[in-house]
Amino acid sequence: MKTSVFLFSFLAAAAAFGQDLKTYEQTITGTPVKFKMVAIPGGTFTIGSGAAEKVKDEDEGPQKKVAVSPFWIGEREVTFAEWDLFFKNLEVPQTKNITVDAITRPTAQYIDLTWGMGRDAKQPTNSMSQQAAIMYCKWLYEKTGVFYRLPTEAEWEYACKAGSTAAPKDLAAIGYSSLNSGGKYHKTAELKPNAWGLYDMLGNLSEWTLDQYDAAAYSKLTDGAKDPAVPPASKYPKVVRGGSYLDDPKELRCSNRIASEAAWNKRDPQIPKSKWWLTDGMFVGFRIVRPAAQPAKEEAEKFYAQYLK
Repeated sequence: MKTSVFLFSFLAAAAAFGQDLKTYEQTITGTPVKFKMVAIPGGTFTIGSGAAEKVKDEDEGPQKKVAVSPFWIGEREVTFAEWDLFFKNLEVPQTKNITVDAITRPTAQYIDLTWGMGRDAKQPTNSMSQQAAIMYCKWLYEKTGVFYRLPTEAEWEYACKAGSTAAPKDLAAIGYSSLNSGGKYHKTAELKPNAWGLYDMLGNLSEWTLDQYDAAAYSKLTDGAKDPAVPPASKYPKVVRGGSYLDDPKELRCSNRIASEAAWNKRDPQIPKSKWWLTDGMFVGFRIVRPAAQPAKEEAEKFYAQYLK
């Protein structure tokens, strides 16, 4: 498992930055909308599923011990309150670009991608591609001056496990699966958070990570690896994590790796198919990460360009 040159420089800087991070609230400039970013201390953990675990997939091993630099991660999945500032562009007509950096705004949705559940401010936004999620991060950087991105697989699993090696004893108390969701996703933070104060890490919506999916990624990883990540190589498959409200409870595991598929957008009527929306990916959302050290603007732009090819 290798790390892209731009991501590596950010993570290396974060490691040097140290552990003294504080949880904070970020206001999206020019709006009343806020979201909480939870401070996650750096450390080591065992990535993947062990031999003793009854439910696991082949791509979850072999287990390796890896080190993760400190970072902040969203307390919740990104909500419609946050996403719609980008999607609706603060009332700017949809035919125009966002003014802060000529960032292309999302194309109009061709079907109701709230799936009849509305755009309540606490509902997690869903049905967007990984590219759309990264574009949101870039827009947020331009709006706030703070560098945000998606988590790597290692960061996401580290945050999900929250210092534990055991599966949750009461999954229904922390995650919506097919057994307790009623066939729909729910507002964020309705259930209990994990030990690090993060809501809906398991269930509700599966969440995008930065990584290209590689079934053999852990076989290529050495024990003691620092901030591992698999850089982008092709549109499919990328990695989502956490399982969703449509999944059997056994899929709601911190180590479960899910490869994205073109079929998640098979009903898209556009030619070529949209880079933004997933007509059959109603179960996919995302949360954001801020590395401990802010990259220089040139580095940030190179990073976004690498992931938005």
